[in-house]
Amino acid sequence: MEEIHGDVSKEICMKSLDAVKDALYAVNGKWKLPIIIALSEGPRRFKELQRALDDITPKMLSKELKEMELNEFITRTVYDTTPVTVEYALTPYSGSLKEVILSLRDWGIEHKKHLQSKCRERKKPAHAQVAAKVEVA
Repeated sequence: MEEIHGDVSKEICMKSLDAVKDALYAVNGKWKLPIIIALSEGPRRFKELQRALDDITPKMLSKELKEMELNEFITRTVYDTTPVTVEYALTPYSGSLKEVILSLRDWGIEHKKHLQSKCRERKKPAHAQVAAKVEVA
């Protein structure tokens, strides 16, 4: 990770911050990344996506899919069938998120371990916590 030093101008910092804000806006929310992961297995219809994502409401799924289409992460293909079939698929551009998703996954695993270790420390009896501090020192 790039460090920010005192000699870096405020303008450069603000541009970096704006870029991070733009990225977060594009993948913001509880559902966008899970939708991308679900579609990584191949194109799916609306109901298939809803079942794959378990707790998502149809209204929320529809909203997320529209935003993702605007950001060019997915395509929506309407087939001239009876009844009409609509299929959602990842675009090649969505592949640009692969490293981001993998990094988030790795960080999430480490973060969970970190919190679990802190939780275990808090659950130790008081005398065990004191002993642990003495051993570290």
